[in-house]
This record gives sequence, structure tokens and C-alpha cells, in this order.
Amino acid sequence: MPNDNTRVLVCDDELDVREMLQEYLRKRGFDVVSAANAEQLRVMLEGGGFDLIVLDINMPGEDGLSALRKLRKDNNIPVIMLTAAGEPVDRIIGLEMGADDYLGKPVDLRELEARIKAVLRRGVGSDADELQRTGRAKFGNHYLDLEAARLVGENGEEVPLTAMEYNLLKLFAQNRGRVLNRDQILEQAHDRSWDPFDRSIDIRISRLRRKIEPNPEKPAFIRTVRGIGYVYDPDNG
Repeated sequence: MPNDNTRVLVCDDELDVREMLQEYLRKRGFDVVSAANAEQLRVMLEGGGFDLIVLDINMPGEDGLSALRKLRKDNNIPVIMLTAAGEPVDRIIGLEMGADDYLGKPVDLRELEARIKAVLRRGVGSDADELQRTGRAKFGNHYLDLEAARLVGENGEEVPLTAMEYNLLKLFAQNRGRVLNRDQILEQAHDRSWDPFDRSIDIRISRLRRKIEPNPEKPAFIRTVRGIGYVYDPDNG
């Protein structure tokens, strides 16, 4: 949970956006300061002490992607990018360059708060390093073996998975602590049979929960974030 020591730096050229984010996040317990451009961002970062940056991509002069590129040369502070609607290329480039998450504008304040908490909880690099090192991700008493592409149960026996169930578990394992909305799941799981207008994602996740959750009616490891999507939280429960 955030507290007065959790410092967030918001960088956006729009004054009304900065003020809106500052007001909301401060009410939610964060210590928030803002920058109007990339140059101000770097000056503020020199003082240190920030836990996370909310960085707009589309700024006049030096844009957010350029600022992120320079930042990542010597700084691993978590970054959530803000992107204008309908710009998937910028979003993908941002993630590839080291952004921890992204959120489209206009900003849904509740979703931003959820993303910030998830990124802070995840920490910098540790989960990705662990997954890369072991090739395994925990789901309660089960674990997903990425090398063997199989789910192993508490007794060491393989739990049958469909191809899409495996893809879903792999997607969650690679995004530990990150809230994934349905659009992200549709994009990243690459299942052409899914219809974004039906409830197929929810049905498949419900089936997965019956395989991995001690109590599928009260899921602990793949949790629903109301109004947003789902989050993989192996330390819960």
C-alpha cells in the first residue's frame, strides 16, 4: 500500500493532467511531484528518492520515448507510460525500451492507481530475473514449467492444459503483479478464435481457476480487478 514515503513523479506537458493526477494520487496516500517536460524530469531525478515515474509519450520537444531511452541508460526506476488512444506502435516500443506498464489517455484514475500499486509491488526486475533463471512460475501449489510447456500439480503430476490455457498462464507469469485488461490479453495471447465482444476470456480464466486455485470461487492467484481485468499474484492467499 502507498504511504507518505511513496514518491511518484508525474511528467506531462498538459497542466490540467498533471494537476488532476497530483490531486487524485495525493488523496490516495502518494507523495506526488510533477514535471512539465523531459528536461524538468531529469533535473528532479538528480535529487533521487522517487519510487515510480508516470511519463507521457506525446510531449512537445523531447518526447517520452526519448526521455525513457536516456533514463534507462543508468536508471531502473519503474515507469508507467501514458499513451494517446489508437497508438499501439508507441506503446509496444515503450515496453520494449523498458517501460514497466502503459495506460491510455484519457486516464482512468482508478486504473492508474491499480497499475502503480501493481508495478511497485512487483519491484524492479526481480520477478523477471527469477522467471528467466528458473523457467518456472508458481500458481499456488502448482507451477508452470515454461521450458517443458506444462503445468505440474502438487503431487508432481502434469495437469492437462489446452494450448490457450497454457498461453494464458504464460502471459500471467510474464506479467507478475501487472493488471492486464481484456484488450491486452487478446493482443498478447494471440488467439484468433476469441471474440472481444463476448465473455470467452472470463470463461477460460474461470476454467483455469478450477485447475489451480484452492477455492475457485475465491481466487487468490489470478485475481479479478473489478472494472479493469486480471492480475497474477502468486504471493497472495
